[in-house]
Amino acid sequence: MPDSRTILPAPKLLNLTSVRAQESAITLCAQTSSSAAQCPTCGKRSARVHSRYMRTLADLPWQGVPVSVHLRVRRFLCEEVACQRAIFAERLPGVAAPYARRTERLEGWFTHVSFALGGEAGSRFFKDLGIMVSGDTLLHPIRSLQLGDHETPRVLSVDDFAFRRGTRYGTILVDLERHTLVDVLADRSANTFAQWLGEHPRVEIVSRDRSGGYAEAARRAAPHAVEDPVCPSSPPVAVISIVWP
Repeated sequence: MPDSRTILPAPKLLNLTSVRAQESAITLCAQTSSSAAQCPTCGKRSARVHSRYMRTLADLPWQGVPVSVHLRVRRFLCEEVACQRAIFAERLPGVAAPYARRTERLEGWFTHVSFALGGEAGSRFFKDLGIMVSGDTLLHPIRSLQLGDHETPRVLSVDDFAFRRGTRYGTILVDLERHTLVDVLADRSANTFAQWLGEHPRVEIVSRDRSGGYAEAARRAAPHAVEDPVCPSSPPVAVISIVWP
């Protein structure tokens, strides 16, 4: 996650020109410091400025006061004759993604809090910090998460969780040896879990709660696997660590 200990995000790329502080808001005015930019299409650097425009980015709060960055960004003329893009806006890696309205480090906060607290609880937490964000916005990083390919785990933990408590439940699968998330299933039925086990025959040990559905699925689809039922009152058998780039 981008460094949050500096006044400006990516201070090596930006120059702070002024600060406007009010009782309920703080505005940082900045501009890029490099003399040239790289074309995102052909990769050639150009120093020929075409025009300038302003971007307004929400940033990390100061002592509960909302902060915005008014950033002066340039458009450049691409000097590569064969390039299909004649004009391009300079990219801001470490500051903000193209078309984004928030800095990367604020987006990093949103991602961490959404996975730790969820939508509505995260929204209340950010309100205390001076950031107004809806629960649906905080849930976006979770909904857009793409799980990478994983080897079939030897020791598999299976448990249910609530997409919406009392209404819809799913199943979470964790590799207990690598302490990594393996998959998330759309429901907690025996048939769905049995189908997953049938597609991943290398599971040797299934650690589960005392749910009859998971036990039935394990016996049906992975009769060779050793079942290790975990009593709900016992300490957790694993801690899931999710590290975000």
